Amino acid sequence: MKRQVIIYPGEDGYWVAECPSLPACISQGKTKEEAVLNIKEAIELYIEILKEEGRPIPEDRLETVLVDV
Repeated sequence: MKRQVIIYPGEDGYWVAECPSLPACISQGKTKEEAVLNIKEAIELYIEILKEEGRPIPEDRLETVLVDV
């Protein structure tokens, strides 16, 4: 299963990673690579909990658009 993740530099020098289709999944890391590994673990655990509780797993419906400003 693949999920789209947004990654960006945080104010504290760490990289922040979010999975928009799973709003509770936000993580960070000292490097981009660490942030990606951490969000992957968070997504896996979140989905595992949803399955255990018999709750539906939200679809990954992210669409990005560049806007001229």
